[in-house]
Amino acid sequence: MGTPYRIPQMTQAGQPPCDGVIATDEYGAEQTTYIANEHPLTLYLNKREIVTLMTLGGHPELLAIGYLRNQGIVTDIKDILAVQVDWDTESVAVVTREMPTGLDEKLSRRTVTTGCGQGTVFGDMMESLGRLHLPQIKLRQSTLYGVLKSLSAHNEVYRRAGAVHGCALCKNEQPLVFIEDVGRHNAVDAIAGQMWLDGEDGADKIFYTTGRLTSEMVIKVAQMGIPVALSRSGVTRMGLELAEKVGLTMIARAKGQHFLTFSGRDNIVFDAMPEPRGEPRPARLAIEG
Repeated sequence: MGTPYRIPQMTQAGQPPCDGVIATDEYGAEQTTYIANEHPLTLYLNKREIVTLMTLGGHPELLAIGYLRNQGIVTDIKDILAVQVDWDTESVAVVTREMPTGLDEKLSRRTVTTGCGQGTVFGDMMESLGRLHLPQIKLRQSTLYGVLKSLSAHNEVYRRAGAVHGCALCKNEQPLVFIEDVGRHNAVDAIAGQMWLDGEDGADKIFYTTGRLTSEMVIKVAQMGIPVALSRSGVTRMGLELAEKVGLTMIARAKGQHFLTFSGRDNIVFDAMPEPRGEPRPARLAIEG
């Protein structure tokens, strides 16, 4: 008779997925809104480092198990003895009965996907932050609206097929480069390559993305020397913290005449405020899980 299956010893270390923060809207007024949390989580298998994942942190134990399964590293759940998450060290340790066979080959042949949740160079980029501090430039509200209007003519792939992100490098109100790809990280890397080839300086540019402004996106924009990041989507907690650290003006949820400035509020010149809207809705005080 075989050994009966025993559920792995697991922590229950889920983190709240959202935080409430104060942002400044297109009228220069503060309001309470929510941003997604983001945590680096390094996965260790029998004390061997496998990968660093960027995650909301809601179900880190399940994330670790699912990653090992989907990557074909662990093929039988019965082999997993323990899954222990420690947020103090931002790590999850998985212990199996024995080291999986062929692990070196699997890792050497691993293809980095275009998914938005996996941080493949997170540690190396974090180390470079201490040397980065971006120039502070003033951005007129009218210029911001001009950028959004100019970009409305792009997103061709998205309009046809969906399922892609777009990124742009803009100067004043005009996009200089616009790239679409299945992942926003691919698109920003392509723009960085074009800037490098052209010898283009980022100090007077605006970076635009349809995707979230996560920590990796903020670091990449900062490494390109661009002082303003503009997103149609939202921001994460770590992305906001890093933007403040490097002096990045972070503007998100930008669509039509609406936008929220999360960092660098003093760099916005409010010269094109929309017509007054109706009575503002009361700010939500409770943090939703």
